[in-house]
Amino acid sequence: MEKTNSRFRLLRHATLLIEMAGKKILVDPMLSKKEAMAPVQNASNSNRMPLVDLPVDERELNTILDKTDAILVTHTHRDHWDIAAQQQINKEKMIICQPEDKVKIREQGFSNVESIDKVWQWNNIKIHRTNGQHGTGEIGKLMGTVSGYVLENNTEKLYIAGDTIWCPDVEEAITLHQPTHIVVNGGGAQFLEGGPITMTTNDVIKLSRLTKTNISVAHLETVNHCLQRRPHFRAAIVEHNLTNQVMIPNDGEWVTI
Repeated sequence: MEKTNSRFRLLRHATLLIEMAGKKILVDPMLSKKEAMAPVQNASNSNRMPLVDLPVDERELNTILDKTDAILVTHTHRDHWDIAAQQQINKEKMIICQPEDKVKIREQGFSNVESIDKVWQWNNIKIHRTNGQHGTGEIGKLMGTVSGYVLENNTEKLYIAGDTIWCPDVEEAITLHQPTHIVVNGGGAQFLEGGPITMTTNDVIKLSRLTKTNISVAHLETVNHCLQRRPHFRAAIVEHNLTNQVMIPNDGEWVTI
């Protein structure tokens, strides 16, 4: 089958620009300028976020927003769907989300909101919604419902796990869909109480033992409660001989699916 050269660009944190089947999809836009947002509370530091600027200037960002065909919001925590994104994105742009967020996004003024319960066919892309676990115990409950998504085009299947730790939901999604590339949200985000609410280095190692699929780790070095940084993940990858499977893209970097 002819290769379609699908790819994605990590802009920052969980914000991805995906090019697949002739479409451009912007995932989890957090568009605020550096330090424009208050820090996550109950964390080990009070650094304002985002900790870094986007790797594009205002003109390039406007071009990206103009040419994007759809926005995919995994969940509406402010580091995935901030006020800046809500203000800068055209209110008629298609927004794809989980059922729990449809009313909220429509109340924010967006008129073209499509929620996915299980699967939805959009042009030549089949989009599957998957489940996740945004932490454990009471913290996990407080984090609310989160989703991942598998974007499928012919033989290409990009699995965006979303804000989740390594858990049976992720294992089930990989076993069921057999993705050809996986993007996970790392950082080991954590409050002063409770365990991590996004993937740690140990989680990524566990994931790599389940599949031989290439893995990209995003969600790093942008929000104050994400305590594990790129050097932590790169060191773990080298230690476990995973340099040919696990990638830690820099902000602005393109990755071929």
